[in-house]
Parts: sequence; structure tokens; C-alpha cells
Amino acid sequence: MVQGAGVGLRREMVAELAEGSIPESIGFMEVAPENWLRVNPKLRRQFAAINERCPVICHGLSLSIGAPAPLDEAFVLQVKDFLDTYRIPIYSEHLSYCSGNAHLYDLMPIPFTEAAVAHVVARVKRVQEILERPLVLENVSYYAAPGAKMSELDFLNAVLSEADCELLLDVNNIYVNSVNHGYDPLRFLAGLPTARIRYLHIAGHYNEAEDLIVDTHGADVIDPVWQLLREAYQLHGVHPTLLERDFNLPPLAQLLTEVEQISQIQQASIAAGEARRA
Repeated sequence: MVQGAGVGLRREMVAELAEGSIPESIGFMEVAPENWLRVNPKLRRQFAAINERCPVICHGLSLSIGAPAPLDEAFVLQVKDFLDTYRIPIYSEHLSYCSGNAHLYDLMPIPFTEAAVAHVVARVKRVQEILERPLVLENVSYYAAPGAKMSELDFLNAVLSEADCELLLDVNNIYVNSVNHGYDPLRFLAGLPTARIRYLHIAGHYNEAEDLIVDTHGADVIDPVWQLLREAYQLHGVHPTLLERDFNLPPLAQLLTEVEQISQIQQASIAAGEARRA
């Protein structure tokens, strides 16, 4: 069962976690399946050993759900085989696109339009048919909204509802977008559908300017984002929450201090909820 606080499994951690004990503070781990579809036998054995002792979920990088090009069904079948082989219960991806005539190596914003909703919904439904499990879509950070005729929130909710898929609620992305695009993060958070939330992300970022934040996953989580996590739990209940750290990786022991902070906020939120109901 996926619960508690989690951390992204990076190659730098594999040997330590495969050969030693997994810290109790780690409730689950997350991997990009693209990074594990073709690995050498040693890495495959190490991954299997970790997967046997700790729940692992998948967060993809290259599904490109909003792309104009045809869906890469062969790739989706590879992901399904990976999920089935390792009994992985969750596959999430970004509500964006990353390919055109070639891989763009970045997450591009999908236009917030009714036509784009219909395009994405059809592709999500096909992915779910192939995977035989729900697709979990993440609200993404973006720096421009080309051709927008809807709000980000309306676009996100329309896709989730019409595709009947699930939400990976990224708290840091809400904070980043609220600064970059000048909206109220609490109002956005309150407008999300509780019943569709599968799990959460929290991460650090880089302040490029007073009104421009870059979503880097390369720094410690800041206090306003921690507070937004508390608000998310209060509004939507406590869900499994993963710390994203993609570079500037500190030693695992240092990284676990933020994982433990997630756990503390979860426990405090559960206690507060029980006190309100008493």
C-alpha cells in the first residue's frame, strides 16, 4: 500500500538502499519508468530488491499526453509491462507535452482551450485502455499560456472529469504558478476535486526574480510551500506525499529530514482533523 511520505529513487541511492535497510521514514519511492526499462542486470536486481521491501510508484517523463503527434502506443505497452512485472500500482505523468518532430527535453504548456481538452481526453482514455489502470495526471508549472481561452483550473478540472482519470497534486507547482501568473494559490487548491487526488508532490524551486520562479526540484522546500501543503491536507485530507529532488542531491540522511517533515505535517493534520470531529 502506498502511504505516508516518499522520496524519488535516484541512481545515486540505489546501492545504499538495495544493500542496507530502508529508513522507516520512507513510506514509498517513485521512479521514472523510462530510466529503468533498459538497465544492466545488476541495476535490475538492485531495483527488484528495493521494490520487494518498499512500495514503488512510477512518474513518467515522455508520454507527451498533449502532443499533436500520434500517441506512442508501443511505448505505453512497454510501460504497462514494467508496471505489471514489478506490480507497481500507480503511473503518473505530466499534463503537458514534450515532443513534436523530436523529443523537446522540456515540458511544454498545453493551450487552455476546449479543443485541447477534447484532444487530451481522447489520448488519456486510450492510455488507460492499454494500461488497464487509471492514468494519474500532474498539474504542471508553466511560464506562458499560449492561446488560452480557459483558466488553468478549469482546463485541469475538465480533463480530469471528462477523461475520468486521477490527479497528482503538485503543491509546489501551484505555488510557482501563483507567483508567475498572479493568482491565489488557496483558491486554486480549493477548486480541485478531492475525490480524484491520488497522491501529492512537494519540491523546491529557484527564485529567478521577484515575480518569476523556476520549478527546478533542486533546492530545499521553502516555508510558504510547506504551509500550502498543510492547507492541502486541511482541504482534501491527508494523501501520500512525495519529496521531489532531481539534482543538487544531498546525502540521503539530509534528504530524509524533509521526508520526515512531510510525515510530521501529515500526523499533525490527522490529529487536527480528529480533534475537529470529536
